[in-house]
Amino acid sequence: MKELVGAYPVLITPMFDNEEVNYDGLRDNIEHFINQGVAGIVVNGSTGEFVSLTKEEKFKTAELAVEQVAGRIPLIIGTAAETTKDAIMYTQHAEEAGADAALVINSYYAHPKDEEVYAHFKAVANSVSIPVMIYNNPFTSGVDIGTETILQVARDVDNITHIKESSGEIRKVRDITRQGKGFLKTFCGADDLVLESLLVGATGWISVAGNIVPKIATDLFASVQEGDLDKAWELYDQILPLCNFLEGSGKYVQIVKRSMDLQGLAGGPSRRPRLSLTEEEDAKLREILETLSNLYLSK
Repeated sequence: MKELVGAYPVLITPMFDNEEVNYDGLRDNIEHFINQGVAGIVVNGSTGEFVSLTKEEKFKTAELAVEQVAGRIPLIIGTAAETTKDAIMYTQHAEEAGADAALVINSYYAHPKDEEVYAHFKAVANSVSIPVMIYNNPFTSGVDIGTETILQVARDVDNITHIKESSGEIRKVRDITRQGKGFLKTFCGADDLVLESLLVGATGWISVAGNIVPKIATDLFASVQEGDLDKAWELYDQILPLCNFLEGSGKYVQIVKRSMDLQGLAGGPSRRPRLSLTEEEDAKLREILETLSNLYLSK
Protein backbone atom coordinates (compact mmCIF):
# COMPACT_ATOMS: atom_id res chain seq x y z
CA MET A 1 0.00 0.00 0.00
CA LYS A 2 1.46 3.35 -1.06
CA GLU A 3 1.68 6.15 1.47
CA LEU A 4 -0.58 9.06 0.58
CA VAL A 5 1.28 12.27 1.40
CA GLY A 6 2.23 15.45 -0.47
CA ALA A 7 0.75 17.71 -3.14
CA TYR A 8 -1.48 15.87 -5.63
CA PRO A 9 -2.73 17.73 -8.71
CA VAL A 10 -6.38 16.87 -9.37
CA LEU A 11 -6.31 16.55 -13.15
CA ILE A 12 -8.63 17.95 -15.75
CA THR A 13 -10.17 15.67 -18.34
CA PRO A 14 -8.83 17.15 -21.61
CA MET A 15 -11.26 17.43 -24.49
CA PHE A 16 -11.38 18.22 -28.17
CA ASP A 17 -13.39 21.11 -29.57
CA ASN A 18 -16.37 18.79 -30.03
CA GLU A 19 -16.24 18.05 -26.26
CA GLU A 20 -15.12 14.46 -26.75
CA VAL A 21 -12.49 13.25 -24.29
CA ASN A 22 -8.89 13.54 -25.50
CA TYR A 23 -7.50 10.32 -24.05
CA ASP A 24 -4.08 10.69 -25.70
CA GLY A 25 -3.89 14.16 -24.21
CA LEU A 26 -4.65 12.74 -20.79
CA ARG A 27 -1.81 10.27 -21.18
CA ASP A 28 0.55 13.09 -22.12
CA ASN A 29 -0.61 15.22 -19.20
CA ILE A 30 -0.07 12.39 -16.74
CA GLU A 31 3.45 11.90 -18.06
CA HIS A 32 4.08 15.64 -17.74
CA PHE A 33 3.12 15.62 -14.06
CA ILE A 34 5.22 12.57 -13.30
CA ASN A 35 8.18 14.26 -14.99
CA GLN A 36 7.54 17.34 -12.83
CA GLY A 37 8.04 15.22 -9.73
CA VAL A 38 4.55 15.41 -8.22
CA ALA A 39 3.84 13.21 -5.20
CA GLY A 40 0.72 11.71 -6.76
CA ILE A 41 -2.29 12.55 -8.92
CA VAL A 42 -6.08 12.39 -8.82
CA VAL A 43 -8.39 11.71 -11.78
CA ASN A 44 -12.17 11.85 -12.09
CA GLY A 45 -12.41 14.56 -9.46
CA SER A 46 -14.45 17.75 -9.60
CA THR A 47 -11.72 19.43 -11.66
CA GLY A 48 -11.96 16.44 -14.00
CA GLU A 49 -15.64 17.21 -14.62
CA PHE A 50 -16.77 13.85 -13.27
CA VAL A 51 -20.40 14.99 -13.19
CA SER A 52 -20.20 15.69 -16.93
CA LEU A 53 -18.69 12.32 -17.89
CA THR A 54 -20.57 9.15 -18.77
CA LYS A 55 -20.03 5.95 -16.84
CA GLU A 56 -18.04 4.54 -19.74
CA GLU A 57 -15.83 7.64 -19.89
CA LYS A 58 -15.13 7.51 -16.16
CA PHE A 59 -14.25 3.84 -16.39
CA LYS A 60 -11.95 4.43 -19.35
CA THR A 61 -10.27 7.43 -17.70
CA ALA A 62 -9.62 5.41 -14.56
CA GLU A 63 -8.20 2.46 -16.48
CA LEU A 64 -6.04 4.69 -18.67
CA ALA A 65 -4.65 6.53 -15.64
CA VAL A 66 -3.70 3.28 -13.92
CA GLU A 67 -2.00 2.05 -17.09
CA GLN A 68 -0.11 5.29 -17.68
CA VAL A 69 0.99 5.81 -14.09
CA ALA A 70 2.15 2.18 -13.98
CA GLY A 71 2.76 2.27 -10.25
CA ARG A 72 5.30 5.09 -10.38
CA ILE A 73 3.36 7.42 -8.08
CA PRO A 74 0.16 7.03 -6.03
CA LEU A 75 -3.05 7.38 -8.02
CA ILE A 76 -6.34 8.37 -6.41
CA ILE A 77 -9.49 7.88 -8.46
CA GLY A 78 -12.61 9.91 -7.77
CA THR A 79 -15.63 7.66 -7.41
CA ALA A 80 -18.34 10.15 -6.49
CA ALA A 81 -21.95 9.50 -7.40
CA GLU A 82 -25.36 10.75 -6.36
CA THR A 83 -26.46 7.35 -5.05
CA THR A 84 -24.67 4.98 -2.73
CA LYS A 85 -25.21 2.13 -5.19
CA ASP A 86 -23.43 3.99 -7.97
CA ALA A 87 -20.64 5.18 -5.67
CA ILE A 88 -20.04 1.55 -4.72
CA MET A 89 -19.93 0.59 -8.40
CA TYR A 90 -17.34 3.26 -9.24
CA THR A 91 -15.26 2.52 -6.15
CA GLN A 92 -15.20 -1.20 -6.85
CA HIS A 93 -14.18 -0.48 -10.42
CA ALA A 94 -11.37 1.78 -9.18
CA GLU A 95 -10.08 -1.03 -6.99
CA GLU A 96 -10.31 -3.56 -9.82
CA ALA A 97 -8.52 -1.17 -12.18
CA GLY A 98 -5.62 -0.79 -9.75
CA ALA A 99 -6.15 2.55 -7.97
CA ASP A 100 -4.18 3.21 -4.80
CA ALA A 101 -7.18 4.93 -3.18
CA ALA A 102 -10.65 6.25 -3.92
CA LEU A 103 -11.99 9.75 -3.30
CA VAL A 104 -15.66 9.72 -2.26
CA ILE A 105 -18.02 12.61 -1.55
CA ASN A 106 -21.55 12.53 -0.18
CA SER A 107 -24.58 12.86 -2.43
CA TYR A 108 -24.47 16.33 -3.97
CA TYR A 109 -28.16 16.83 -4.85
CA ALA A 110 -30.10 15.04 -2.11
CA HIS A 111 -28.35 17.10 0.61
CA PRO A 112 -28.23 14.18 3.04
CA LYS A 113 -28.21 14.54 6.82
CA ASP A 114 -25.12 13.50 8.77
CA GLU A 115 -26.46 10.05 9.62
CA GLU A 116 -27.08 9.48 5.90
CA VAL A 117 -23.59 10.72 5.01
CA TYR A 118 -22.16 8.34 7.62
CA ALA A 119 -24.09 5.38 6.17
CA HIS A 120 -23.05 6.33 2.62
CA PHE A 121 -19.33 6.50 3.41
CA LYS A 122 -19.45 3.31 5.47
CA ALA A 123 -21.22 1.31 2.76
CA VAL A 124 -18.86 2.50 0.03
CA ALA A 125 -15.70 1.86 2.03
CA ASN A 126 -16.91 -1.55 3.18
CA SER A 127 -17.37 -2.59 -0.45
CA VAL A 128 -13.60 -2.43 -1.14
CA SER A 129 -10.27 -3.02 0.56
CA ILE A 130 -8.32 -0.02 -0.83
CA PRO A 131 -7.99 3.17 1.25
CA VAL A 132 -10.87 5.60 0.98
CA MET A 133 -10.47 9.37 1.22
CA ILE A 134 -13.79 10.93 2.18
CA TYR A 135 -14.51 14.43 0.97
CA ASN A 136 -16.17 17.39 2.66
CA ASN A 137 -17.01 20.19 0.24
CA PRO A 138 -20.09 22.18 1.24
CA PHE A 139 -19.69 24.57 -1.69
CA THR A 140 -20.32 21.90 -4.32
CA SER A 141 -22.36 19.34 -2.40
CA GLY A 142 -24.47 21.68 -0.28
CA VAL A 143 -23.56 19.74 2.86
CA ASP A 144 -20.98 20.65 5.49
CA ILE A 145 -20.39 17.32 7.23
CA GLY A 146 -20.10 17.57 10.99
CA THR A 147 -16.63 17.11 12.46
CA GLU A 148 -17.78 14.33 14.78
CA THR A 149 -19.47 12.48 11.90
CA ILE A 150 -16.23 12.61 9.93
CA LEU A 151 -14.24 11.34 12.89
CA GLN A 152 -16.77 8.66 13.83
CA VAL A 153 -16.97 7.04 10.40
CA ALA A 154 -13.17 6.96 10.23
CA ARG A 155 -13.02 5.35 13.68
CA ASP A 156 -15.57 2.74 12.67
CA VAL A 157 -14.28 1.84 9.18
CA ASP A 158 -10.66 0.75 8.97
CA ASN A 159 -10.05 1.69 5.34
CA ILE A 160 -11.41 5.23 5.67
CA THR A 161 -7.95 6.63 6.17
CA HIS A 162 -8.00 10.21 4.82
CA ILE A 163 -10.24 13.20 4.37
CA LYS A 164 -10.10 15.93 1.76
CA GLU A 165 -11.31 18.92 3.76
CA SER A 166 -12.60 21.74 1.56
CA SER A 167 -14.88 23.70 3.85
CA GLY A 168 -12.46 26.64 3.92
CA GLU A 169 -12.74 26.68 7.72
CA ILE A 170 -9.31 26.39 9.32
CA ARG A 171 -10.76 25.52 12.72
CA LYS A 172 -12.40 22.48 11.15
CA VAL A 173 -9.14 21.46 9.49
CA ARG A 174 -7.40 21.82 12.85
CA ASP A 175 -9.98 19.85 14.81
CA ILE A 176 -10.22 16.97 12.34
CA THR A 177 -6.45 16.75 12.06
CA ARG A 178 -5.75 16.91 15.80
CA GLN A 179 -8.63 14.72 16.93
CA GLY A 180 -8.16 12.23 14.12
CA LYS A 181 -4.49 11.66 14.88
CA GLY A 182 -3.64 7.99 14.56
CA PHE A 183 -6.58 6.97 12.37
CA LEU A 184 -7.45 9.79 9.95
CA LYS A 185 -5.11 12.00 7.92
CA THR A 186 -6.14 15.32 6.42
CA PHE A 187 -5.57 16.56 2.89
CA CYS A 188 -6.23 20.23 2.24
CA GLY A 189 -8.84 20.74 -0.47
CA ALA A 190 -8.93 24.55 -0.43
CA ASP A 191 -6.11 26.01 -2.52
CA ASP A 192 -6.29 29.36 -0.74
CA LEU A 193 -5.83 27.73 2.67
CA VAL A 194 -3.07 25.25 1.99
CA LEU A 195 -0.21 26.62 4.07
CA GLU A 196 -2.48 27.25 7.02
CA SER A 197 -3.75 23.66 6.72
CA LEU A 198 -0.24 22.24 6.59
CA LEU A 199 0.74 24.26 9.64
CA VAL A 200 -2.06 22.70 11.70
CA GLY A 201 -1.01 19.20 10.66
CA ALA A 202 -2.48 18.34 7.26
CA THR A 203 -0.28 15.78 5.50
CA GLY A 204 -1.40 16.38 1.93
CA TRP A 205 -2.98 18.73 -0.58
CA ILE A 206 -5.39 17.85 -3.38
CA SER A 207 -4.38 20.78 -5.54
CA VAL A 208 -6.18 22.48 -8.40
CA ALA A 209 -3.30 24.95 -8.75
CA GLY A 210 -0.93 22.00 -8.96
CA ASN A 211 -2.18 21.41 -12.50
CA ILE A 212 -0.81 24.78 -13.52
CA VAL A 213 2.32 25.08 -11.36
CA PRO A 214 3.11 21.55 -10.17
CA LYS A 215 6.67 22.39 -9.18
CA ILE A 216 5.66 25.29 -6.93
CA ALA A 217 2.99 23.13 -5.28
CA THR A 218 5.52 20.35 -4.72
CA ASP A 219 8.18 22.72 -3.41
CA LEU A 220 5.71 24.47 -1.10
CA PHE A 221 4.79 21.18 0.53
CA ALA A 222 8.45 20.14 0.76
CA SER A 223 9.42 23.44 2.40
CA VAL A 224 6.90 22.84 5.18
CA GLN A 225 8.10 19.27 5.66
CA GLU A 226 11.68 20.50 5.90
CA GLY A 227 10.76 23.20 8.39
CA ASP A 228 11.76 26.05 6.08
CA LEU A 229 8.76 28.25 6.75
CA ASP A 230 10.35 31.35 5.26
CA LYS A 231 10.62 29.52 1.94
CA ALA A 232 7.12 28.14 2.33
CA TRP A 233 5.67 31.61 2.86
CA GLU A 234 7.63 32.95 -0.10
CA LEU A 235 6.18 30.28 -2.38
CA TYR A 236 2.70 30.70 -0.90
CA ASP A 237 2.78 34.45 -1.52
CA GLN A 238 3.70 33.71 -5.14
CA ILE A 239 0.97 31.16 -5.74
CA LEU A 240 -1.82 32.77 -3.68
CA PRO A 241 -3.14 35.10 -6.43
CA LEU A 242 -3.65 32.02 -8.62
CA CYS A 243 -5.25 30.11 -5.75
CA ASN A 244 -7.60 33.01 -4.99
CA PHE A 245 -8.56 33.25 -8.66
CA LEU A 246 -9.29 29.54 -8.83
CA GLU A 247 -11.32 29.50 -5.63
CA GLY A 248 -13.22 32.72 -6.25
CA SER A 249 -13.94 32.67 -9.97
CA GLY A 250 -16.45 29.85 -10.16
CA LYS A 251 -14.54 28.72 -13.25
CA TYR A 252 -11.70 26.66 -11.82
CA VAL A 253 -12.09 23.96 -14.47
CA GLN A 254 -11.95 26.45 -17.33
CA ILE A 255 -8.98 28.27 -15.74
CA VAL A 256 -6.99 25.06 -15.53
CA LYS A 257 -7.89 23.97 -19.05
CA ARG A 258 -6.94 27.35 -20.48
CA SER A 259 -3.68 27.28 -18.54
CA MET A 260 -2.87 23.85 -19.91
CA ASP A 261 -3.48 25.11 -23.45
CA LEU A 262 -1.27 28.14 -22.85
CA GLN A 263 1.54 25.83 -21.67
CA GLY A 264 1.28 23.55 -24.69
CA LEU A 265 -0.44 20.75 -22.78
CA ALA A 266 -3.82 19.13 -23.41
CA GLY A 267 -6.71 21.26 -22.18
CA GLY A 268 -9.51 22.11 -24.54
CA PRO A 269 -13.07 23.21 -23.75
CA SER A 270 -15.22 22.13 -20.85
CA ARG A 271 -18.55 20.44 -21.41
CA ARG A 272 -21.52 22.72 -21.35
CA PRO A 273 -23.07 24.30 -19.42
CA ARG A 274 -19.54 25.45 -18.55
CA LEU A 275 -18.46 28.23 -20.91
CA SER A 276 -14.99 29.48 -21.75
CA LEU A 277 -13.33 32.33 -19.90
CA THR A 278 -14.37 35.84 -20.82
CA GLU A 279 -11.78 38.16 -22.35
CA GLU A 280 -11.38 39.85 -18.96
CA GLU A 281 -10.90 36.54 -17.16
CA ASP A 282 -8.45 35.33 -19.77
CA ALA A 283 -6.42 38.54 -19.45
CA LYS A 284 -6.33 38.16 -15.67
CA LEU A 285 -5.13 34.56 -15.99
CA ARG A 286 -2.40 35.54 -18.43
CA GLU A 287 -1.25 38.28 -16.06
CA ILE A 288 -1.07 35.84 -13.15
CA LEU A 289 0.83 33.26 -15.21
CA GLU A 290 3.26 35.88 -16.48
CA THR A 291 3.99 37.03 -12.93
CA LEU A 292 4.52 33.44 -11.81
CA SER A 293 6.83 32.84 -14.75
CA ASN A 294 8.90 35.89 -13.90
CA LEU A 295 9.08 34.93 -10.24
CA TYR A 296 9.67 31.24 -10.46
CA LEU A 297 9.17 29.25 -13.63
CA SER A 298 12.06 30.85 -15.48
CA LYS A 299 14.55 30.21 -12.66
